[in-house]
Amino acid sequence: MENTKKIKLFIGLSYLLIICLFLYFFFSKFSFSEISSYDFLRDNRFYFIELKKSNLFLISVIFLLLTILWVFPFLGFGSPAALIGGFVLGKWIGTFVVVLGLSIGATFLYIFGNYFLKELIREKFLNKFQNLEIKFKKSEFIYLLIYRFIGGIPWQLSCLLPTLFNVRIINFFFATLIGIIPQIFLAVSIGSGLEKVIDQNTEVPSIIDIIFLPDIYLPIAAFFILIIVTIFLRKFFYRN
Repeated sequence: MENTKKIKLFIGLSYLLIICLFLYFFFSKFSFSEISSYDFLRDNRFYFIELKKSNLFLISVIFLLLTILWVFPFLGFGSPAALIGGFVLGKWIGTFVVVLGLSIGATFLYIFGNYFLKELIREKFLNKFQNLEIKFKKSEFIYLLIYRFIGGIPWQLSCLLPTLFNVRIINFFFATLIGIIPQIFLAVSIGSGLEKVIDQNTEVPSIIDIIFLPDIYLPIAAFFILIIVTIFLRKFFYRN
């Protein structure tokens, strides 16, 4: 128990230190008023377009590494990475890079949790999710795939809960890789649509104008349908 407390304290302090350093270096380059302005987004959009044209492979690799770091050790979740990925890399390349980055980062987080946080996770969550143990034993990969697809659990916790069931690392990685594709594709599509909105408007468009663009409302509508489907599936997957 004492070792667990020390690990939690170390992780918490390390996380705060990393976040503080990142914010310090970021805001030493940009002010809050700059990054919240429409001109900042429009001007940097042209920068990323030129960067993509000159070296798409390099910017994809850099974004992949940043996405991995966003998940582990920064403990970030998928939506911001997906929206930015769509904005910077476009719909198809963005989906590939973000899904791969999130999957690798999630796998690193799972491995870390399996080695250092397993007892803590068992203590806190085993009783609540013990009914899943039988399902995972039946077909580990299939149920991991369903588990990843339907979600319903905060991203960071969803990466750690499989430590309860000793799932294989390779199964965790590929189930994550395949299972998160639908929701990430839709979020990346929204980010890509926002890039087109900025391309077509020199001034800030109204929220109505943004929502009723096909590049925005179609993925949003599909996203809500996906949410409804996954909510329905969760009732069967998580029930005792």
